[in-house]
Parts: sequence; structure tokens; C-alpha cells
Amino acid sequence: MLKPLSANKWDFANAAHLINRAGFGAPPAGIEKLVSLGLEQSVSLLLDYERVNEATPDPDWAKPDPKHAERITAIRTASEEQKKMLQKEEQQLQRERMMQLRGWWLDRMAKGTRPLQEKMTLFWHGHFATSVEKVRDAYLMWRQNELFRRLATGNWLQMLIEVAKDPAMLIWLDQAQSRKEHPNENFAREVMELFALGEGHYTEKDITEAARALTGWSFERDTQKFIERPRTHDEGIKTVLGRTGNLSGEDVLGQIVAQPQASVFITAKLWNYFAGDLPSRELNAALANEFRRSGNNFKPLLRTIFLSEEFYNPAVIRHQVKSPVQWLVSTVRVLECELPPPLASANLLRTLGQDLFAPPNVKGWDGGLAWINTNTLLARYNEAAALVQGDMALMASMASGPNKNPNQTKQIQRRMRNFRMGGVNVEKILTDADRASTDALIAALEKRLLQAKLKGKQESAVRDYLAEKKTWDESDIRGAIRLVMSTPEYQLT
Repeated sequence: MLKPLSANKWDFANAAHLINRAGFGAPPAGIEKLVSLGLEQSVSLLLDYERVNEATPDPDWAKPDPKHAERITAIRTASEEQKKMLQKEEQQLQRERMMQLRGWWLDRMAKGTRPLQEKMTLFWHGHFATSVEKVRDAYLMWRQNELFRRLATGNWLQMLIEVAKDPAMLIWLDQAQSRKEHPNENFAREVMELFALGEGHYTEKDITEAARALTGWSFERDTQKFIERPRTHDEGIKTVLGRTGNLSGEDVLGQIVAQPQASVFITAKLWNYFAGDLPSRELNAALANEFRRSGNNFKPLLRTIFLSEEFYNPAVIRHQVKSPVQWLVSTVRVLECELPPPLASANLLRTLGQDLFAPPNVKGWDGGLAWINTNTLLARYNEAAALVQGDMALMASMASGPNKNPNQTKQIQRRMRNFRMGGVNVEKILTDADRASTDALIAALEKRLLQAKLKGKQESAVRDYLAEKKTWDESDIRGAIRLVMSTPEYQLT
């Protein structure tokens, strides 16, 4: 069992750690609220999010599209010339919807009332890494995102079954084309290797047999729905992970979750996501036991983690590199400023290495130190200036990513230069007392941005910058904020 954190250790630093890891950070007043609530109530506030109303409306197109089948049929039956034109129109429609979808999700993270639900949705998006580059349908990507949100802290087997039947996943791993004559092994392999067990805990025979059991699970493009095709399902006897019979896809997924390794695997990945490092063997065993005891339900496990002394170990606090999404969303939250428009936000994240709805491969993003290299670190510093100052022209100059065509990049840059943002409102986030002296200002910025002290060299740089000014206007203080955001400490949470 994990040891619960003593109530007398609950303080500002630990409350900040909880909201940074179980959410996307908060300004000092939000952290102070958690301190006053106490540990257990703070964890419940985040974890029992069903009690909290989430008012973010869905995109207006996020529903089955009755015209989708008509458009697909029109493309199929058109002449070559018409086909190219219709395909171009469909691609443009999907690009516009994907831009809206990225903005919609970031808005939920930055302004929504259920930060842990969104943090878990982001976890599942990286775990079941599915890319729109192959799926090519914004509605299906939204639908999968909603699946992750709905089951975010639910049951492990239910999650696996629903993901396996999810249209975006069926397309992504080619399961929609799997039939008894030619079973496709992609999903069967990835569900064991990447989703539930890890390498070395299954055989090639398990994969081929599981693929047979999963035949018949498909996707109807016209209706955009999962469909089971009995005629294409292999009704023969299979043996998967020691279980033999006329196994179905659900039988196989149930057998996978029944393996002791399944709980070890997923709890290690969750601990790594929230704590920033893989657990020791002993800690992993304790997490797996807790998970199994709860019937493979995630909410009780997460409650145990967030209440545990191990989670608040000094070696865990402020030792995790912020992902690009965490960096952007937490910056918006702690500085209480505007989220850049969807196009600007999407290009910012792409530049920093995390293009939502387009992970690099089936393994998702590596995370950790992989987020930081010379280029992305410099980009973070430049993006910090753009966010703090509200300088979209600067952000536009850094628009890059998969837009290989220089003309496309120029178009994006022109569109972004038309955006206007107010930057950080200094009077909103700093009192007169905070700006009364250099010491007071640095202390206020440390509390808001780091919840920790600056290192000597970085603190000296901020002091030297402020010392050059006889009086500070808003621009000077924004410059000081940017300097703090350009320290190694700010890249950690």
C-alpha cells in the first residue's frame, strides 16, 4: 500500500504540485484555495469532476453528418476532373474542422472546469496514438477524443473494448479491413505491445490467434459507425494467452486484461505520466495491486496516487519536463491571459513538437527530456515573448512544422499576423505591493510562475534587467515575466 501524505504536510508547494500534475496549473489564488480545502477535498474536487458542470459547447459539426455519405458517393462516381475538385473541397473542409477541433480542445484545457478529465484525455490520446493524417475525418477524431473523455477514469477493459471498436482506431490500425481469409495483425500486435502488456509478455502465436478473433470488427464509412460483420469473422478455435475456444474480440481483450502484467504495465505508464518517472518495482507492484483491488478501475487508483506521500516526494516535485501542451496551457492559466487563436496555437505546438491529433507514430510522443532540444528550447523562449507581449507577428515568423510547401507557410504567417492579442495584463496579476520593489516583484513572479525559487544565475539575470530601469512600466514587467519563462526552471513542473 502507498503511504498517505500527512495532513500537516499539505502546503502551497504540494497543492501547486497537485494542480500542476493532475491539471494544467493555476494562479496563486487557485492554489491557495486548494491549501484551504485540504488534501482530501482538493483531490476530490479534481477527481470527482462529474459533479462539476462543464459548459464548453461541442463544435457545431461534432455529430453524425447526414451529408457525409452523399459527399463520399459523389467523389466515387465523379469523373476524374470532378473527383479532383471534390476531393480538394473535402480536404479543405476537414482541415478547417481539424483546426477548430484543436482550438476547441485547447480551450477546454485552458478554461474548462474539469482539468483532470482533460489531463487524462490527453494521456489516452498519447497512449492510443491515432493520427488524422491517416484517418482524415475530423468528426471521427472528435468522437475518439470524446471516448477518451467519457471513459477517462473508468474501467480498463471497457476502455480497451470501446477503443478497439472506435472508427478512428479501426482505420488507423487497419482493423476495418481484417477478415477471416486475411486477418490483419496490426491492432492485435499493438494492443499487446503498446496498449496493455508491453514487449516480452506475449508470443507471435498469441498475435496471430488474437487477429483471427478480432476479424469481423469493421467500420462503415457511409454511416461513420462501427459495424460487426459475422460473415468475415473467423469462427474457428483459437488459443490466446493460454485461453482456448471460439474466441471473440471481446474475449481476447478480456484475457489480456486478466494478465497480471496488464495492471503492472498501465499503472507504470500512469505513474510516469503524473509523477514524471517510472516507478520502482516495489512501487509498481503496489500500484498494480491497488488497481486490481479496485476492479481495474482508474479513479480509485488515481485517488490513491494523489493522496500518497510518494507522489509528493521532493524527487518528484518540479522534476518533470512540461510537454508543449502543458507549457502552453499552464502559461495561459497562470498568467490569466488569452489562449492564442487556434491557428496560432496549433502552429506553436507543432513548432514545439506536439501536434495534437497527429502524433508521430503508433507509440505516441516519447515525452520527458525528448521534449527539449536546442531548437525547441529556443522556440519556447521565443514563444514566451510572443505570449507575454501579445505579439502574433513574432509567433507567425516561427510558423513551421509539416507545412513543407513555402507558399503554405507564407499563407499561415500572413493569416497569423492579422490576429491581435492583448498579452499579459500586468495590473490583473500583480498588485501595487508586488511592484513596490525588486524583491517583491521577483517573489511574486516566482510564486506565480514557478512556485519555487529561481536559481542564483537566473535570479541575477532578472535583477540585472530590472536594475537597468529606473521605473517599470508594463512593458518592463512583461520583459521580466519573459525572462523567468526563459529559465530552465520554467520548463519543469
